[in-house]
Formats: sequence, structure tokens, C-alpha cells
Amino acid sequence: MGLTKVIERVFKRYLPSPFTIAVLLTVLTIVLALIFTENTSDKNHLAAVLSYWENGIWNNDLLVFAYQMMLILVLGHVLVLSKPMERLILGITKLVKNTSNAAVLVALPTMLVSFFNWGLGLIFGAILARKVGEYAQANNIPINYPLIGASGYGGLMVWHGGISGSAPIKVSEAGHLKSLLEGISNVELLGQLPETISTSLTVFSYWNLVLFAIVTLSIAITVYYLGKRVSPSSVNLKEHKFKSVEKENLEGAEKLDYSKIAATCFGVLILIAFLLQYLPALKTLNITPNMLNFFMLGLAIILHGSFKSFLVAVEEAIGDTAGILIQFPLYFGIMGIMGSSGMINSISDFFVSISTTVTLPIFTFLSAGLVNIFVPSGGGQWAVQGPLVLESAMQLGVPLPKAVMALAYGDQVTNMLQPFWALPLLGITKLKAKEILPYTLIFMLIGSLVYIGGLLIL
Repeated sequence: MGLTKVIERVFKRYLPSPFTIAVLLTVLTIVLALIFTENTSDKNHLAAVLSYWENGIWNNDLLVFAYQMMLILVLGHVLVLSKPMERLILGITKLVKNTSNAAVLVALPTMLVSFFNWGLGLIFGAILARKVGEYAQANNIPINYPLIGASGYGGLMVWHGGISGSAPIKVSEAGHLKSLLEGISNVELLGQLPETISTSLTVFSYWNLVLFAIVTLSIAITVYYLGKRVSPSSVNLKEHKFKSVEKENLEGAEKLDYSKIAATCFGVLILIAFLLQYLPALKTLNITPNMLNFFMLGLAIILHGSFKSFLVAVEEAIGDTAGILIQFPLYFGIMGIMGSSGMINSISDFFVSISTTVTLPIFTFLSAGLVNIFVPSGGGQWAVQGPLVLESAMQLGVPLPKAVMALAYGDQVTNMLQPFWALPLLGITKLKAKEILPYTLIFMLIGSLVYIGGLLIL
């Protein structure tokens, strides 16, 4: 417990808000570019670096990427707020008997849901943990509520290796790899880049599915045995109510907003268009951000049963995207400086000089875990670290799918240490970071061993 208190104290005392960190990293990158890179433009060095920064901030391809990530989060949250998901969550809570089975009932569904969509998994796990606590309290079932809360956060340890993972889903998009490395890599390396890296080679590869299964089962077994050994905690929760849409005194066109027929027909229309447009890609297991968001949009509208219910859920979910909206452009600016100034080439040359085809994925995993402490966003991290990972992998001949997933694994595993994405869960469950950290640190250790072993063996 002493370690978790130290970690919480360090985060509170020495790490400012994620936005402030992004600003500090921007200033640091500008300074490093001025010191360690040569000026190859006709402007003075500072003006050139600031120009690289501004161009990176407004990179059109990366701004599209930011919006795609915002939609993944919003639509995932919206799905959780639908009536069918409410019934599923309440159905699971009725199976609770003790801490051990409650922790498994929270951890397993949360990790499975998070593999599909991280935004869905984040809020699903939080609400499920809260409802389990309420059910145990109402039925006088002694449980360790912090362990239940930690189990609801476990999905953030598998998300980046899942269908909505920022790196694997983005590299599956045609042209993204070349747009990311254009102006950074030499012509020869750019010529070796594939048009896409299909999710069939990353997310749906046998080795990634094996690692996902091992991590999921390991965490489920761990929380079960932890539940046997920890003492019950006090639970004092008010009922967390799902929002409902009232239909009162509807007149004229207002009725359309509440019409189940209209919502269902439009949702089905979206899913028909989805199949017509994306069925060939689905058959090859190649998932792209647009494909995932289009499917979730249609599904969310159908599950909510009316446009009004859907929009109320969107309003509740939209606040989650504030970090992506304002921080991503700063990360894009950092990437613009690093790419245009030549810093990425220098750093990748260093990693290549100290690495082999065996050790580079491990270095990528470890560095991604470290970077995640300061850049608590998989999408933002891919924008900054992705070019470096791809450049190093191509120089050493490491398979690009393996390099991409090494970054994804490192990023996701230290979410169990970095409290940024735990904030929605802590708000819903009314727990404190120091209460769940003892358990999430155990999750991180188990996940790290599995992922490093997988990168070495598989």
C-alpha cells in the first residue's frame, strides 16, 4: 500500500494536467530541435522550427484522425447509455454472491467489451462496477469495492490491441503510413511501405488473439483469488440512475424526435449502407476507423430507439472528448517539429544502433509505456511515436505489424499506472485513485509479463 501512496503523491505533486504536459512537451521539443538539428531552410532556425510546428498542428490528415478518435469515444459511451446495455448491466449484477465472483463478473465483460471499443469498455466497466456495489449494498453482500472498481478499469489494458486501437486501426487505412512518414523517411524506405497494414495482421492475428486471451484469463483468475484474500470494505452509494427521456405533450414534428419507427428505419439504413460499402473489407478482417464509427452510429441509434434518446446520450458523452479535441493538435505540432527538423531520423538511428530484430519490439514496448505516462492518449502517442517506430522497424527489418502492436501493448499496459483515463471511472464509482492502484499495479505487472513474453516468443 505504501508504494501506491507514493505513486499517487508523485502524480499529484509532479505531473500537471495532461494539457499542461502537452504544452511543456511542445516547448521541450522546440528547444531540442533548436539545439540538436541543423537549419536547412532559408529562414532563421527558430522561425523554421515554429513553421514546422504550425504545419503539424493543422495537418489535415491528422485532424481527420482526431475527429475519428473523438467519434470512437463518443459513440462507445452512447452505446453504454442505451436501454439494452442497461438491462445487460443490471442482469450481470444479479449474479453477484461475493467479492471473488463479483470481481470476475466485472473484469471479464469489461475486457471483452473494451476489445471491441475502448470508449464503450471504459464507461461500461465503470457503470457495471458501480451497479455491483449498489447491488451488494442493497442485499447485504460483503464485498471489497475498490477491487471491483479496479476490475472495471481492466479493459484499458487490452483496448489498444483491440478493434478500436488507435495505432492498428489507423494503419489499416489506405495512405496513412505514407502520409505519416512523408518528408521524414528517404525515398527508398517510403517505397518499401505497404499501402496499409490490415487489421488481419495486427488485431486479428493469431498471436494477438492468443495474448488477449491469456491476459483476460490471467486477470480474471487474479481478481478471483484476490477476492478470496482481501477484506470487505464499506459501501455507501446512492443509486446511479440511467437517464430516461420523458414523452410529454408532444406536438407536430416533435413526435418525430421520439419515434421508434423513424430511429429504427434510419439506423437500419445506416447498417445496410455499411454492409454495401464495407462487406469486402469485413471479409478480409480489415477494420478502419470510418468503418467502425459508421457501424456504431447505426447500432447506437437503433439501440436508443429514438433520435431524442440518442442525442441526450451524445450530450452526456461529448464531455469525454475535451482532451482529444484540445490536446491532439499539440501532439500533431510536436510530430511536425520532429519530422521536419530531422529529429525522428536521429532518434530512430539511435534505436537501430542499439537494437536487433529481437530487442527492438521490446524497446518499443518499454518506451511506449513510458511515453504513455506523459501522453495519456493512444492516438496522440501514435502521432508522436508512430513515425519513429515505423522508421526504426523498416531500417532493422522488423515486421511492421509486430512493431505497431509492440507500441500498442506498451501504451495500454501503463494505463494501469496512469490515472488520466481512470477519471471517468472514479467519478462514477466514487472511488479514489489510491484505492484501486494496489490492484491495477498487479494487473500491469501481469500484463507486462504476458506482452513481453509474447513479443519474444510469438
